Amino acid sequence: MSPFNSFKIVLLFADYCYFCLSKIDINTFNHFINHLFMETSIKLYSLKANEIKTYTFAALFVTGNLALPQICHLIPLGGQMLLPIYFFTLIAAYKYGFFTGLITAVASPIINHLLFGMPVFEMLPILLIKSALLATAAAYMAQRTKEVKLTSLLLVILFYQGIGMLAELAITGSMFAAMQDIRLGIAGMLLQLFGGYFCLKALKK
Repeated sequence: MSPFNSFKIVLLFADYCYFCLSKIDINTFNHFINHLFMETSIKLYSLKANEIKTYTFAALFVTGNLALPQICHLIPLGGQMLLPIYFFTLIAAYKYGFFTGLITAVASPIINHLLFGMPVFEMLPILLIKSALLATAAAYMAQRTKEVKLTSLLLVILFYQGIGMLAELAITGSMFAAMQDIRLGIAGMLLQLFGGYFCLKALKK
């Protein structure tokens, strides 16, 4: 395709986008955004280690952490880009507390390895550390704030990734390996941030 034709396509696309935007009522759009991100009354729990519900919910979230990576691995580098093994650990710990989150965090990588060979054995310690950090941070933030906010989830993600990166550097001795989630996994962190937010909002009770 010639540069001139490419330029014409870009112009046509820009014109179409402008046409679509011109049809949107700004007040309706603002109302939609405000409704989407407004504070919502959401029940957060801190289940104990001796409660049946702790293990029931953990089993459900581990199942999610088994299924989601298999879906993501259908995409080339999907696991490294979308970081699916952490998603339901975040939901479990934030919604149901430390013990539910920790069981999900520990069981998910181990069972995935035993059933599917992924993650590879050498990566298990790193994933277990990061998953445990995520569960700890999410449970702490939920109990401290008593609400679900994007800023709270962002702090959780930055904490487990930051400390996890230092742990991976200490284990592997490679800054390149330690930076992998930063280099490739930004989409996965955004999935945790926004996907986690909307999932938690959906679990109001």
